Amino acid sequence: MPTNDKPINGQHRPNSILDLPELPPAIEDKPRLARLRTAWKESWEEGGFLYQRWEELLKARHAGWHEIANWIKATGLLVGISLIVMMVDTAGDITSAALKGLSTVPDSPTGDGNGLWGTVDHPIRVFFAQQAAHLTVAPAALYAFWQLAGLLGLIGGFFGNAGARITWVLFGCGSLAMIWSASPAGGRAAATGIAALMWALASIFALRGLTLRPIVHNHPPQFQPQFNPALHLHATLPGPAPAGDDFDDEDDNIHPLQR
Repeated sequence: MPTNDKPINGQHRPNSILDLPELPPAIEDKPRLARLRTAWKESWEEGGFLYQRWEELLKARHAGWHEIANWIKATGLLVGISLIVMMVDTAGDITSAALKGLSTVPDSPTGDGNGLWGTVDHPIRVFFAQQAAHLTVAPAALYAFWQLAGLLGLIGGFFGNAGARITWVLFGCGSLAMIWSASPAGGRAAATGIAALMWALASIFALRGLTLRPIVHNHPPQFQPQFNPALHLHATLPGPAPAGDDFDDEDDNIHPLQR
């Protein structure tokens, strides 16, 4: 079979694809773990991605809100919102469990009303027993809720919480009204008076630091600059005449006075 072996531009032209020059072998890729290790080291070098993020974290401790990096602000807001959602969800579960527990409290006896504390506690139990007959809740649940409200008002008021102090005031007024309503007619005034004294003594702790006197803040007067108007006149006086100068010889400088 004839072949066409004529050179082209001084070079031999191959007749088939088998005569093509062999390509150099491909460079084998580095293992993936080695590439990841190299990228990790480069990111921590000066100017790398992780190095810059770490510098921004260090600067955020002493920088203001407007100087903090945006990704730190976004992360902080996301974490804060997540914590708030978790706390609200947990508080809802705790409140629901507490209300269910109060609704299933077994009935307790109203007591015999003996003693100083029985004089105050027995009318409240009787009042709850009378009112629970017209409600779908047990008297013990109402009594437990009344105790819980008083305890929260006492503790919260001691730490200066305004809502807890309002709760404590309403708790005391409601207790006095219940004692007055459920106490025997002959000892109603005495039972209500003893309850009022007990509530007043407990208010020493619940309303600690509360005063009805207006708070007056005496601040020293601020410095006010004084303004003293003054009028300054600038007059230019002629200088002394030079020695030996005779004005009589200069007729041009003499002008008659005109009226």
